Amino acid sequence: MSNKTDFGYTQVDKHEKATLVKGVFDNVAADYDVMNDLMSLGVHRLWKDRLIEMMNSQKGAKLLDVAGGTGDVAFRFLKQTAGGSVTVCDINESMLKEGQKNAIDKNVLSGVEWVCGDAENLPFEDNSYDFYTIAFGIRNVTNKDKALLEAKRVLKPGGRFLCLEFSKVNIPPLAKLYDFFSFNVIPKIGEIIAKDGNSYRYLVESIRKFPNQEIFANMIKDAGFQQVKYVDLSGGIVAIHSGWKV
Repeated sequence: MSNKTDFGYTQVDKHEKATLVKGVFDNVAADYDVMNDLMSLGVHRLWKDRLIEMMNSQKGAKLLDVAGGTGDVAFRFLKQTAGGSVTVCDINESMLKEGQKNAIDKNVLSGVEWVCGDAENLPFEDNSYDFYTIAFGIRNVTNKDKALLEAKRVLKPGGRFLCLEFSKVNIPPLAKLYDFFSFNVIPKIGEIIAKDGNSYRYLVESIRKFPNQEIFANMIKDAGFQQVKYVDLSGGIVAIHSGWKV
């Protein structure tokens, strides 16, 4: 078995990837939310709204949001879920600090805790959460299969896994336009706003290396989730995958 893995279009040792990814997000943390608005023309907000809508959470539900450092998903969940609570788990302390700042700005003073942890080795008990979400994070994980198994472990029986991630565009004219924007415009925006074009070039490349909708759905099934399905949004620019722990 190879000890190499993808870091964008570059091959690196598996044990190096987490450190390299951490470096990327340390660099972009302060401008992450602004860059999301610019890169997606604000549409990421609608994608996250749809993720929360699909959850259909009930009163008092507990959510684990992995790689959710700045709190976008967590705040939406708390707004929808009466008496709900959310644990935001992110491997990057710098992203968590941005989330805590955002919580103060939004006057979200209860119902959320911030934990620094690894998606491949979550610091939580078995059968602890009603929902597990990961938005635009799993493609940066070195061992995605292990992360999926960890997601299943921490969910309660009857709990639901939801993943919002960039995917395979299925409309050819849109795919061509999207490629041009991704490789020519996004790194330039990163240079201007975040003073870091290389990190955003990696993020664009990581999208292209991520498995397509069907392959990722099969990975979720292989982890033991049931009733696995996905919904394409914006012509497949992103997809929401979901599955249940039975």
